[in-house]
Amino acid sequence: MRLLIAEDDKLHRTFLESLVRDTFAELEELTLTRDGAGAIDAFKASDYDCVLLDLQMPKVTGVEVAKSIWARAPSTKILFWSNYTEEAYIRGITKIVPEAAVYGYILKSAPDEQLKLALQGVFIAEQCVIDREVRGVQQRAGNRLSGLSELEFEALVDLCLGLTDKAIAARRNVSLRGAQSRLQSLYQKLGLDREDIPSGEWGLSFNSRTRAISVALTQGILNADALRREEEKLQAWISSQRI
Repeated sequence: MRLLIAEDDKLHRTFLESLVRDTFAELEELTLTRDGAGAIDAFKASDYDCVLLDLQMPKVTGVEVAKSIWARAPSTKILFWSNYTEEAYIRGITKIVPEAAVYGYILKSAPDEQLKLALQGVFIAEQCVIDREVRGVQQRAGNRLSGLSELEFEALVDLCLGLTDKAIAARRNVSLRGAQSRLQSLYQKLGLDREDIPSGEWGLSFNSRTRAISVALTQGILNADALRREEEKLQAWISSQRI
């Protein structure tokens, strides 16, 4: 087994190194990196069949590292190790997993024995091992009736970035009516069109656009880290329109 570990916290790196050496007697090579960029460089320099990734790292996230690795070697087995269960992170991983890929997602709060079992399950038994709480988020996101589709998720991102209906239509290359239709569908999925919502003589007691942002952040559909990355994409799109 050739294992690459990416973890930006020194104590966590030391813990993982000790744990994997105790778990796998057949380690041929073990490389530890302290950030995502280092992990990508290490993978390019030497072939690894197994990768253990911290999900949230500065500059280059675990999702971006996994995307780069899987683009180069789709059969690589990856175990994500994270503090986060927000849908924003789970959705990011789900979108990049190659067909038939073996991967896992374990929380840092899990007991040592559970982490060992996840390592053995993904790297030795070649089984997908997903934390129960994370699996629940995946199922919710994948439910066609309650989860957001990719188009609805894009509409939510654009709302959070402050785009108008016309700007959304331009960015997503759809008609104004098409953009507004996506927004209405988003409001329905978030439960903002219910008849039992409190209202007064002024009408509804909140603005659907700003309420959608509040619901998304509260439910973990989006978070600050995801919005920072989306802001970078938006700025790149704005720059492309000026050319």
